[in-house]
Amino acid sequence: MQKKEDRLEIKCAIIDDEPLALGLIKDYVERTPSLILTGEFSSASEALPSIMSGDYDLVFLDINMPGLTGIELGKMIPSGTRIIYITAYDRYAIDGYKVNALDYLLKPVNYPEFMGAVSKAFEWKRLSSAFSSESAISKRSDSAPMSIMVKSDYRLVQLILSDILYVEVRGDKLIFNREGDSPLSTQMSLKEIEDVLPPDKFIKVHRSFIVNIDKVKIVERSRIVFGKTYIPVSDTHKVEFMRRLNIASK
Repeated sequence: MQKKEDRLEIKCAIIDDEPLALGLIKDYVERTPSLILTGEFSSASEALPSIMSGDYDLVFLDINMPGLTGIELGKMIPSGTRIIYITAYDRYAIDGYKVNALDYLLKPVNYPEFMGAVSKAFEWKRLSSAFSSESAISKRSDSAPMSIMVKSDYRLVQLILSDILYVEVRGDKLIFNREGDSPLSTQMSLKEIEDVLPPDKFIKVHRSFIVNIDKVKIVERSRIVFGKTYIPVSDTHKVEFMRRLNIASK
């Protein structure tokens, strides 16, 4: 039997300006084990301050609401929160996935459809939890080469740290640019990965870039050169970068 403390739980909110639609989703949530309803709102504007706190794992979000729409709110939601859109208008489907929605449901939603979407949320949560624990283990390990587990889409991928040239923020994605391999994208913030990467090997050089100091071979006009790519070194980070570079070159 699974222990209670090991049970995967998802904290969720519902945002819908239609009371009947909100009530239906609330009923579905309450009958679904491990879904914990911690917020319900009748408009995106009302929900915004609470949603931006990042306290929710999942948001059931209507799209066509007066004032701030679900699509507009979706673009503001923290990267650690996932969305399941619920709407009567299928023409919004493509826009929904542009803001990284887990799924998209048409009203009226039945319970099997609801559970199909929620299963994706549980899979995402499971992989996120695995990523966190594996990252902590890898960070503590003294073995070489050091690695971390990165969640890319719905997969966990082992990332060898010595293969990383640099990490960059690109839109709402974090991109690992690797030596001899294709880039790997994930849904994390630069701060989150900065806390995981070993500080003796990686340094932030710009608000959007972290570089592997061992891979830096050419610096030109306050830019790091990786082939045809130029990584800017901001004034804020220049002194520490040059100090680290001198240490690394000894």
